[in-house]
Amino acid sequence: MNPNQKQRIAEMRGKGETYAAIAAELHILESTVKTHCRRNNIQPDVCPVCGTLLIHTPQRKRKRFCSGKCRSAWWAKNPEAMNRKAVYNFICLRCNKPFTAYGNAQRKYCSVACARGVGRG
Repeated sequence: MNPNQKQRIAEMRGKGETYAAIAAELHILESTVKTHCRRNNIQPDVCPVCGTLLIHTPQRKRKRFCSGKCRSAWWAKNPEAMNRKAVYNFICLRCNKPFTAYGNAQRKYCSVACARGVGRG
């Protein structure tokens, strides 16, 4: 396979073309295209939720999702992927158990029960 074919494979695969379509246009074996794509991690950009092909606008940030609905669905299923910077560690004033809170640096109790005086203590 020559460098021009390799470049063309990357372009076509990025647009969502199938291995068979690429092979037919370049007159090479489908297995050759598939092997090249897998070895070089050449894959089309698709929405991780619904699989829709993503169309990128030149000179803009690359899209990761096809819509706000898919973005919200993905983040709801993958909360551990969030880069949370405002995580605080505390010790509960009532039960003396360590706990963490996100976004509130003023927490004093680990739960509503401890805050109301209903919990252990």
